[in-house]
Amino acid sequence: MSDAPLRSAGRKTIRPSLAPRDLMADEDLAGAWCARVVTLVPEAWPGVLGHSLTGKALRDGLWSLGVTDLRHHGEGRHRNVDDTPAGGGAGMVIRADVGARAVAAALDGAPAIPRLLMSPRGRRLDQGLARALARGPGVLLVCGRFEGVDERLIEHGGLLEVSLGDFVLTGGDIAAQALIDASVRLMPRVLGNQRSAEEESFSSGLLEHPQYTKPALWEGRAVPEVLLSGNHAAIAAWRKGEAERLTKDRRPDLWRALRPEG
Repeated sequence: MSDAPLRSAGRKTIRPSLAPRDLMADEDLAGAWCARVVTLVPEAWPGVLGHSLTGKALRDGLWSLGVTDLRHHGEGRHRNVDDTPAGGGAGMVIRADVGARAVAAALDGAPAIPRLLMSPRGRRLDQGLARALARGPGVLLVCGRFEGVDERLIEHGGLLEVSLGDFVLTGGDIAAQALIDASVRLMPRVLGNQRSAEEESFSSGLLEHPQYTKPALWEGRAVPEVLLSGNHAAIAAWRKGEAERLTKDRRPDLWRALRPEG
């Protein structure tokens, strides 16, 4: 049985009645930032990425999405993708040979791109990694399931393990979509106002300052007077001070990294 072709997302008119997978066309967009995904649940894609700013950027051809169904590369009549852990234990492990075939299919025709495995034991996803990925040609994302993947697949494929944090999900698809969202939104023309990406949390190593809007008084709580003053220097100083205060209180690890002696 031949491998199913990769399906990519890009310039295609969508209607509210379309299912998420209908956002994916049959070819990659030449030169667009590409996300190649290996998953056991292709129907979960593009998910939230097909909506809002990332969805618009997808339809406008600013990035493309290719999804490879791991099951298509499984073994035998039932397309088995996993087996019991060597040495015993609970759960199932994705086979290295199956995973390697799927990765090869996902990379077919793609430029040289980073290869990542979403895993709770990986390095933590942060703004620096998202920014680095956004500046490149794209990314390959392997979404784990069950107890994980055979270590030999990680070694053979040169996969960098990346985690959202110190918790465990049922699979890597949610984490992969978060990583893509964090990267795509940093690309030029995706956000309506690029300053939004420059002023938000982590862009300067600090958490973002508090935000306010109308009405000026709500439920007895007023917008800080300085924000209504029109004094841009005073507003900038207030925002910087609040960002530092929040970072010290909520993320002392970030504060220590910025102010080792503070």
